[in-house]
Amino acid sequence: MKNSKARTSLLARMAIMTAVTVLTSLIPTVPILPSVNFIKYEFSDLPILISVFAFGTPGGFAIAALSILINFLFGGAESGPYGMIMHMIAIGTYLIPAGLIYRTKKSRKTAIIGMLVGVLVSTAAMIPANLLITPLFMAVPVAAVKNLLLPAIIPVNLLKGVITAVLTFVLYKHVSRILHKEFRSGANRAQDL
Repeated sequence: MKNSKARTSLLARMAIMTAVTVLTSLIPTVPILPSVNFIKYEFSDLPILISVFAFGTPGGFAIAALSILINFLFGGAESGPYGMIMHMIAIGTYLIPAGLIYRTKKSRKTAIIGMLVGVLVSTAAMIPANLLITPLFMAVPVAAVKNLLLPAIIPVNLLKGVITAVLTFVLYKHVSRILHKEFRSGANRAQDL
């Protein structure tokens, strides 16, 4: 019975974070550099990364995939399937190392290390992703994308990851208290009964 209540509470909290992620995906995306206006800052990355730290890598990944799919199905993705695929690659390659490193020892230090590794892995993963996928969806030659790598694509992806890391670091404790307070108070009520 106790396990069932804990599982229900976890699913409810994950559903709330999925809804928050979908809602933040409605905030207009912001191009970081005019020269690569197809790479935009996704505000929904913030609740996704917070979810990874709160619920672990599988939970965070599930929230990312579900929220990106919902956003795409309801027409929220400005760049259609291209944007959905690229966003999933970018956030997936960020959150997996960040979550796995944080899981080893949940501390500020491992959170920072995890996010830094996540930023680097995601930035590196977006190089082949842009070279393979961007020419197909934007009908541009690979050489044009290659010419944008160093002056624009790599720095923009690094900057996006760092912005998400800093905001997550600032907000995580506050959001975590809210998410886990509900669970603890529910567990305490169950024990009182």
